[in-house]
Amino acid sequence: MQLTPDVLLRAYAIGVFPMAEGRAHTDLHWIDPEQRGVLPLDDFHVSRKLRRKVRRGDFEVRCDSAFDKVIRACAEPSESRRDTWINPAIETLYGDLFRAGFAHTVECWQDGELVGGLYGVSLGAAFFGESMFSRATDASKVALVHLALRLRMGGYQLLDTQFVTEHLPRFGATEIPREQYRTLLAKAITTAAHFPPKVSQKDIEEFLNGGAA
Repeated sequence: MQLTPDVLLRAYAIGVFPMAEGRAHTDLHWIDPEQRGVLPLDDFHVSRKLRRKVRRGDFEVRCDSAFDKVIRACAEPSESRRDTWINPAIETLYGDLFRAGFAHTVECWQDGELVGGLYGVSLGAAFFGESMFSRATDASKVALVHLALRLRMGGYQLLDTQFVTEHLPRFGATEIPREQYRTLLAKAITTAAHFPPKVSQKDIEEFLNGGAA
């Protein structure tokens, strides 16, 4: 079966997603973890230090202004990840999803340069976080805070992180069994939500004041 944006969305709707073995590998594999990572939007943790950084506005935060640059940056090797599961086929497919309105970015800019961000897939009231990158201290963390803010404002019910990497538990991420995840997913994808591209300083303050320490 040829992997198209429509097939990709149908896969997300039943709880599976594709990954490549590495940047140079052309084959894609369907992943369906027994334990699924999720970030509860009603109990999103932001440390005091990170709250201060978000309030100060150390970065200019934009959404959906540089999707291709974000996914390409996520595919670059780093000190903690020498290879990536994002191959050129993944880049093309998710770029098509973005242009169809089913994928979004949250980006951190500094002095006109893209220094961090993330991208993910949006389906109903479910958001599937795919990958993030950082070229400046805490840039990806600030992007994640802004993502959670927008999802909560937009009426999203599920923030799927796929796996729980080492930095996500500090935000409240946890693992749930596959069947529990599918129950949450089935409800979320049939619920309407919207992705707010811009937020006010008042929105930011209300979110930070309401979040867990």
